[in-house]
Amino acid sequence: MTGTGEPSRAAASRRVPPRPLPVAVDTMGGDHAPAEIIAGAVDAVREHDVRLVLVGQAPRIRRELDRYGYVGKIPIVHADEALDMGEGALASWRKPRSSIAIACHLIRQGRASALVSAGSTAGVVATSRLRLKGQQGVMRPAIAVTLPTRPSPTILLDAGATSDVKPETLVQFAALGTAYAQILLGPDRPTVGLLNIGAEPGKGNKLTKRAHELLAGGSHGIEFAGNVEGHDLLNGRVDVIVTDGFTGNVALKTMEGTIGAAFTEIRDAMTASPAARMGALLQRRRLQDLRDRLDPDTYGGGVLLGLNGTVVIAHGASRARAITSACELAHRLAAGRIVERIREQVAATRTSRFGRWTHGDRDSTEGAAKPAEAPPPPREPAGDTVPDRKEPPA
Repeated sequence: MTGTGEPSRAAASRRVPPRPLPVAVDTMGGDHAPAEIIAGAVDAVREHDVRLVLVGQAPRIRRELDRYGYVGKIPIVHADEALDMGEGALASWRKPRSSIAIACHLIRQGRASALVSAGSTAGVVATSRLRLKGQQGVMRPAIAVTLPTRPSPTILLDAGATSDVKPETLVQFAALGTAYAQILLGPDRPTVGLLNIGAEPGKGNKLTKRAHELLAGGSHGIEFAGNVEGHDLLNGRVDVIVTDGFTGNVALKTMEGTIGAAFTEIRDAMTASPAARMGALLQRRRLQDLRDRLDPDTYGGGVLLGLNGTVVIAHGASRARAITSACELAHRLAAGRIVERIREQVAATRTSRFGRWTHGDRDSTEGAAKPAEAPPPPREPAGDTVPDRKEPPA
């Protein structure tokens, strides 16, 4: 019928998905905060049309925005405290009104879709876990980072969130990485490799041997490609590489150091003589492309997966370009519904042959488990309220 004022089902199916909520940016975290953080945030708004809300000390944020003529154009939420770069996990309890805690509160209130911070990794992880809580069924969170492989990037996790894990935890890391790769890389069935000391199934310690058995023998929606070795990290053999946080962090920092040393040697070689400098000038475009591909600032940082919210952790030494990339990454993940994707992927492992213990469930329900639901938000510590102050228009 016409004239009823109700859209048809066909018209409803063609509706554009709603735009994600703003990304909350911790302006006080990082070696170069707040100047470089706010500069990157302004570029994200100006160049990529990313919606943001800046969290931190309002007077300092306002002064930095004034330099770009953006006072009143980006909302500000005041936070009394900030985590120092040298502070660890206990700071999440000592500073309940830190900028990271306030940003997490905005996510829980439904006023922000994600968090971007260049603060202390230990502080960001601890505060996010305390405020956002882990998704139901997820045993441990994991930090996923992007490796500059060709022809497309590779996801490595865990890069430092959980050092001591069980074999079942590595299976869940594979599920988290699969959901992340589906949004970031695009394939419906990303391939997953287990980082080990050999490609054969029987190689490794007790942890990796048992994890290999679970990944290879389960019907869990994970496209397991077997073991991968250290030399496979940058050759693009698989889409996702899974390991524990201790091994992943060492591997990641080893690669970063090696790439940095290699670029130093290349730069010295290309400036050693007039002929070398001329050759470098002729190859400057390809060299710039290589530098951009290998530069960590291009990828925006690591993503803490497994919580009831999206958290992007940029490098502590991040400059404006890295923060812009991090904001863009957070926006993309929020638009791709990463939290819901992870919930679905974890639910798929729940129906596998390794049963409830794979993901930490302790209920006595037999058969397929019900889809996971987000737990109700926990009660805030006394006095930890978010001052809802938005800057007036300039």
